[in-house]
Amino acid sequence: MAHQHISEHYQALVDMGSNGIRFSISDLSPPTARVMPTVYQDRSAISLYDAQYESGKKVAIPQAVIKDVLTALLQFKRTCEDFQVPHDRVRVVATEATRNALNSEDYRQQIQTATGWTVEMLPKEEEGRIGALGVASSFGSIRGLVLDLGGGSIQMTWMVSENAEVKISPKGSVSFPYGAAALMRRLGEAGIQSHDSLHKEMSANFEKALQDLEIPDDLTKAADAEGGWTLYLSGGGFRGWGYILMSLHSISPYPIPIINGFQVPKSSFLTTLESSSDLDETFRISSRRASQVPAITFLIKVLTQSIPSISQIHFAQGGIREGLLFSSLPATIRAQHPLVTATQPYAPPSTAALFRTLESSVPLQKQNSSDPPTTLTSPEMLTSIVNLLYAHASLPKDIRAAAALRSSTTGLLANANGLSHVDRCSLALVLCERWGGDVSPTDELYLAKMQELAGPQAAWWAKYLGGIAAGIGDVFPAGVVRKGEEGLVQITTEWTDADEGRSASASALFLTISMVTEGREGMLEDWLERMEKKGKKKNWIGGKDGWGLKVTTLAKKLNVAR
Repeated sequence: MAHQHISEHYQALVDMGSNGIRFSISDLSPPTARVMPTVYQDRSAISLYDAQYESGKKVAIPQAVIKDVLTALLQFKRTCEDFQVPHDRVRVVATEATRNALNSEDYRQQIQTATGWTVEMLPKEEEGRIGALGVASSFGSIRGLVLDLGGGSIQMTWMVSENAEVKISPKGSVSFPYGAAALMRRLGEAGIQSHDSLHKEMSANFEKALQDLEIPDDLTKAADAEGGWTLYLSGGGFRGWGYILMSLHSISPYPIPIINGFQVPKSSFLTTLESSSDLDETFRISSRRASQVPAITFLIKVLTQSIPSISQIHFAQGGIREGLLFSSLPATIRAQHPLVTATQPYAPPSTAALFRTLESSVPLQKQNSSDPPTTLTSPEMLTSIVNLLYAHASLPKDIRAAAALRSSTTGLLANANGLSHVDRCSLALVLCERWGGDVSPTDELYLAKMQELAGPQAAWWAKYLGGIAAGIGDVFPAGVVRKGEEGLVQITTEWTDADEGRSASASALFLTISMVTEGREGMLEDWLERMEKKGKKKNWIGGKDGWGLKVTTLAKKLNVAR
């Protein structure tokens, strides 16, 4: 009965793209609907685009290929029945390869006859809009240009996504016939001179699209102020390129093997164009995807030359599947922050009170040079830290820190959609320190790479917040702050000089913890001793010549309220 209740919130989707057919079942039940957890997914490597070309000429989808598609669909239908997905919560959606097939109508009719499912045809403009919504689901907020690369086409639009409101071009998106497979075919048919002609054609079309999309002036001005456009790239071809970038990253091995939320500056994006010849051993790059790299390289060169200025590139997992799911959610759910939503199931009973205590440890008088990054001190991050404060408490003490360190990549949050790598890294480092930060040799390299990814300043502040979180967990071991005990622990943090008194030009922290110690003898002193150790130079990120802040502490014992 419990499984049946859960299955009422399941949504099954078949995304029949140009390069493959994707099958998935997602759980849209509260409270985690915003991150659209996947309970089942599979992919059939049937290229409907390639199937429609023989000797360079377009042909109908062969019956042998249709038979393979029907076999895969019927197998998925049995899977849906096993998961007890309601029949009316199964959607089969087709895009360009089906839309443009010479025998599209017959192909879709055969599917309906065999499965009982009606194939929904996404119009070209709607395909771009839904794909853009998939990208919106992949981040907490978006401001920039969105490009979705499929096998047969690429769509471009602009997007501003904040809270539940997603704004894109009134034209929807502009579609070009430059998908990875389509472009590979054209490049294969063309000579060197034709390559130049194709380059000019694509460049002219991209530049025209930037005019036709009616980009708002404030978005253009913001891009200029930030040193260029932020690009959000989706689709299999771009995701494959993202994994190539990961494999060549200056942090090696790169510690977060999830494409969604991965970002690089333009300089890295272009440098890689000259460094990606050997892809045989690259993680997540199939032989088919590797064969398309010359076409994707060609496309990226044209794009970067056509878009006036580019600053950052973000990679998104979201596409048609995620866009369809995201568009079905109420605005109140879409407005939720994905990090908070993903951690909500693990929240302790007194989340609000614990949040206020943790927040009070962040110094109010912030200094430009030593500030904790806002990625660590935002309300969403602090709430998520509190939500996971006790998530690993039941594990053996030996592995709590290691499990917490990997919780955002291969642990509790592995399947959470919409998290950036900055969020995953920051949260993992804080939670690792919450449990003492002591990991076994097998996890030491991973910890070092996560700290390198965060940067020394953010990594030290993660240690600081983790130490505060550890003390809070000791005082409230069940995550319960009893009525009338909200003031049991009071924290203030001020900036000070490193060697003298409190000062506005601070390079150290003065941490005061006031606490009712009756029944908790020694707890306050131990907590402050651990915090002072984090400020010792030998414990800085990078050692005594690395980055850190001296921490001076003061204990104040409070009387029990009678």
